[in-house]
Amino acid sequence: MTTRRLTAVRIAALCGALLCAPVFGHGLPRPQASSAGRAKVIFDEDEMGPGGTNIQASLMLLQDRSINLLGITVPTGDGWRNEEVAHILRALQIAHRASVPVYPGAVFPLLNSRRRSRAWEHLYGKLFYDGAYMRHWPAEGTVDPTPLHPNRPDWVPPLPEGAPTIHAQRQNAVLFLIRMVHRYPHRVTIIAAGPLTDLALAAKLDPQFASLARQLIFMGGSFNPQPAKTRFAHAGAYENSPRVEFNMRFDPEAASIVLHQPWRRIIEVPLDATSPTLMSRKMLKDVGRGHAPFDAYLARFGQVYPLWDETAVAVWLDPALITREKTLLVDVDTSPTANYGATLSWPLGAGPDLGERPVHVVFAVDVPRLDRLVLRLLTAAKPMALMPRGAPARDAPRP
Repeated sequence: MTTRRLTAVRIAALCGALLCAPVFGHGLPRPQASSAGRAKVIFDEDEMGPGGTNIQASLMLLQDRSINLLGITVPTGDGWRNEEVAHILRALQIAHRASVPVYPGAVFPLLNSRRRSRAWEHLYGKLFYDGAYMRHWPAEGTVDPTPLHPNRPDWVPPLPEGAPTIHAQRQNAVLFLIRMVHRYPHRVTIIAAGPLTDLALAAKLDPQFASLARQLIFMGGSFNPQPAKTRFAHAGAYENSPRVEFNMRFDPEAASIVLHQPWRRIIEVPLDATSPTLMSRKMLKDVGRGHAPFDAYLARFGQVYPLWDETAVAVWLDPALITREKTLLVDVDTSPTANYGATLSWPLGAGPDLGERPVHVVFAVDVPRLDRLVLRLLTAAKPMALMPRGAPARDAPRP
């Protein structure tokens, strides 16, 4: 490591120590020699639970033994960070994978806040969904609100699945992300399925962060989704705001920062690909009959929602799922207007030339094949080798 790079990393660590107070737990896990040769992955996910798309996507990664899951990083998104951390820790215990380290990330978006969201709604109308800033959650499969617990970022309510007895790591997620890409240059795939706050902070602390990663895959954004309306009651939410999606809308500034970084490859899985999917009641029953240690948990706490985050994980695990994709320049609107948080896109060479990067956008997937993959992973008694020997690399260039 050069002196300049070492200095940059030390400065990043010092900034993080001052700005990101540690929470929960214990020291860093020791690297395992047996992990050599496996695909190195960090999953950045707003782990609201129990069950549901966030937790299920995480469990899918645990079920592929060709993956070395370096850690799970958790920003606020669907819920407040501390509660999300508790949910994923408990899920890891139930899955008998308590050794997977969890790193608490950003508590708040870069600029967006509950007060700003309410001011925006006063001018432009109610947001259908606003994650941790919601006063009510939509009830499962409907648009009817049900009361939330008090909206406090520091409060972890009693968990329906039981409290975890393991702890998150002391190091903040942002510093962990930086440390891993320096330890394994060009070898770490980052899959992000929540707001991109952690990645934006990492990029601002260390300008080498994005270029040292192998690739970024993120679930977020929306272009012109066409949901299967008979399968999911929330489909109408997309009709009047086709370019608004929660992960980008919750922290638009972070999303725009991340999309302007020098990633070697970016793959975006927007609502267009995920809204025709569904974790149906039949699939939940099939999971309940599975042999994985967490299947009873998923059967009890499963939710009938699209396979949002599962799809982002799945297209990396099995790129053959992709049936339609296109390379575009992509950004997120950060102007304080009605379009705040909406997806912006241009053909290659037609953008405003403000540092936009080519993004491989997945517009459609083979839904029956996706369903089979999700069920296979979530019902297997033990982790499997999903990719056969000699198969194309998961990050190989696609035509």
